[in-house]
Amino acid sequence: MAAQFAPPDALIHAIAAARNQVIEGWMPLAAEAQAATTAPWISQLAPDAAKFAAQQAAYGEQQARLWRSLLAGERETVAKPEPGDRRFAAREWRENRYFDYLRQSYLIAARFLTDLVEDANLDAAAKDRLRFAAKQWIDAMCPANFAATNPQAMRKALESHGESLALGLANLIADARKGRISQTDESAFEVGRNIAVTPGSVVYENELAQLIQYAPATGQVGGQVGMRPLVMVPPCINKYYILDLQPENSFVRHALEQGHTVFMVSWRNVGPEQGRYGWDDYLRLGIFEPFRVAREITGADRVNALGFCVGGTLLAAALAVLAAQGDERIGCVTYLTTMLDFAEPGQIGVFIDEESVAARESAIGRDGILPGTDLAFVFSALRANDLVWPYVVNNYLMGDSPAAFDLLYWNADSTNLPGPMYCYYVRNMYLENRLRVPGALTNCGMPVDLGKVDRPAFILATREDHIVPWRSAYRSLGLLGGAKKFVLGASGHIAGVINPAAKNKRSYWVGEAHPQDPAAWLESAGERQGSWWTEWSRWMEEFKGGMRGAPAAAGSEGHPAIEPAPGRYVKQRAS
Repeated sequence: MAAQFAPPDALIHAIAAARNQVIEGWMPLAAEAQAATTAPWISQLAPDAAKFAAQQAAYGEQQARLWRSLLAGERETVAKPEPGDRRFAAREWRENRYFDYLRQSYLIAARFLTDLVEDANLDAAAKDRLRFAAKQWIDAMCPANFAATNPQAMRKALESHGESLALGLANLIADARKGRISQTDESAFEVGRNIAVTPGSVVYENELAQLIQYAPATGQVGGQVGMRPLVMVPPCINKYYILDLQPENSFVRHALEQGHTVFMVSWRNVGPEQGRYGWDDYLRLGIFEPFRVAREITGADRVNALGFCVGGTLLAAALAVLAAQGDERIGCVTYLTTMLDFAEPGQIGVFIDEESVAARESAIGRDGILPGTDLAFVFSALRANDLVWPYVVNNYLMGDSPAAFDLLYWNADSTNLPGPMYCYYVRNMYLENRLRVPGALTNCGMPVDLGKVDRPAFILATREDHIVPWRSAYRSLGLLGGAKKFVLGASGHIAGVINPAAKNKRSYWVGEAHPQDPAAWLESAGERQGSWWTEWSRWMEEFKGGMRGAPAAAGSEGHPAIEPAPGRYVKQRAS
């Protein structure tokens, strides 16, 4: 027989008798806020004392109304969750007066704190940090995140006679040993077995990267492919196979099916012996060398290049070096969710200031490793309600195992970075925004001027991107030379990029005119249904450089195949 909840009246009387501050739902905050109006710091955050007093009074009145309705056995809606808020999806949050009270009390307090932050008398950077800190705390304090105040967890614990709690504790211990929260069933995937399986061979390697040449798509075997190779530069803070997950959502496979000869840079998951490598080493070993090898294998006059996220930032810097050298052996360039102007870096900016960067430089700026787990924590914290708390509830409170999801398996497969490279990146890009200034940086002995990068460029941003805000990506139009096409995809940083054309999901926006104001561009842009992949494929046709017979085997006499794809480097796990 399924276990039943105690009668609502019994719960209500227990709450009233206990007067527990957590279960009362933030009521003591009103009294503390009243006392705080005379504290010196409040005048800095809320210079308008009258407005703050009104906010405080409204907060207290809403909480009191909610409490009175609970004691009276009545229902009153004072606060509602935002549409799409899945934390309160269980019916008990609406049907049970006790849980409805907890939900609304939390939402009232969350709104009160959010309003205080928005009205704070702070500069933009300080307010961003305060906003982020407040949101982290608000998200963490959601009653759904605690076993004693989560109706689903309570019900399952009763129905399973405590087994769900025991399983949850086992999951917690296992995750503590791993040092991270499990977001997917990691046993369901293996690189080279059912993920990153597009056929190919490693044709070159050095201390920092391997270069994979993929076999022609089935339809191109014995047929024709483009003359110019397409070299993809993925983000070095993650594994390359985000672009080659499974056959049905592999961007690599899509490019092959369009008749491109695709090469992929596979970054090494660096260890202490590579801890001395810097930004210039990534350009030299991870971009210039792969370009050279791809040209030599294919015999092409030029290379087409694609960069994703920080891979695109590296690519832009590399192309500026080539432009300064007068090297014109690049055909076209694709930038996927890439930031070149870091004036508005999004939520990542809250983690970066002079003090934190100087501390990193002191610790690992000359030699050392930034652990991949540190980066993974940062990216999860940016979307805690998507990447942290749902898994706390599912894994630990409910005692369930997470579902198998290839994208989250990739997300958990973090990579280390050499300290010198990381410190150069965050100081010169995020902190000082020097890449956008002509001649402010010198890479590989050459001045960096993005305006001299005159290769035709396809620039993709995604509308809900929290890592590379689309308006920041749009500013690349004003920095790069040459002809440019800007496309805005739906969804976020990863899901907006990995949007297979065959599924015909989501949409994207295209506009030929590029006004300075991103909002003006969006207002005039036309929305098209489906994936941006098709738009990119049409654009790329012009840059194939003619056609040639599809190669029968990977590599060449000078660059024989070393091992089958996906290679060794991508299988190295961060320790």
